Amino acid sequence: MPDSMIAYCGPAALPDDLWTRWNLDPLLIAMLVALAIVVGRGRSSDVRAGFGAIGLMLLIFVSPLCAMSSALFSVRILHHVLLIAAVAPLLALAFPQRRAGSLPIVVLVAAHAVTLWLWHTPGLYTWGLASVPAYWLMQITLLGSAWLLWRAILVPSPSGPALIALLGTIGQMGLLGALIVFAPRPLYLVHLASTASWGLAPLADQQLAGLLMWVPAMLPYLGVGVWIAWSSLRSSEPAL
Repeated sequence: MPDSMIAYCGPAALPDDLWTRWNLDPLLIAMLVALAIVVGRGRSSDVRAGFGAIGLMLLIFVSPLCAMSSALFSVRILHHVLLIAAVAPLLALAFPQRRAGSLPIVVLVAAHAVTLWLWHTPGLYTWGLASVPAYWLMQITLLGSAWLLWRAILVPSPSGPALIALLGTIGQMGLLGALIVFAPRPLYLVHLASTASWGLAPLADQQLAGLLMWVPAMLPYLGVGVWIAWSSLRSSEPAL
């Protein structure tokens, strides 16, 4: 794949042309409109969550953030963090799991972790950006595995498994982020030639990406964990 070229989002954005780089892919727009119609007609459990997810997907895939993620690995990680830690739980609220599913939550935790780690190995990451089908396979598997996990976490049930799932996910994401931060050299060569325009060395861009996955990405999981624990404690208090 040529330097600075991403199959779906196009060539790496430059600071001077960033705000002209909107992605108006008609198929993508049609799918988001169709989802908005489903949500708007009351076929989701939480309309605000549904439209929140759509708004974030517009930011991720339609706004110039898409082209900027061709230039900077750190923006690509921001893209992935928004997808799995914001869009996925909002979709889980909009289209929830009504009762405990057939797959144990530990299987969903493991499946999501494997998916996340595989797509962030340098070889598969580069392949995932090399063609439009590979790009969408990356996006769908990341979002799909995260959505299934969040649905299992948010289903009304004993809080213990959900809290363990959240802690396990925080741990594996933190470890992946730390490995990226402390790598001694740039690992993601597809971004090697495009960071200078944004005032970053490739290694600094990579370290920023790892920090995003290590710290900010954990906040939604921590927040939901605190909420689940607090709700469980309140429900167990004896009535006066």
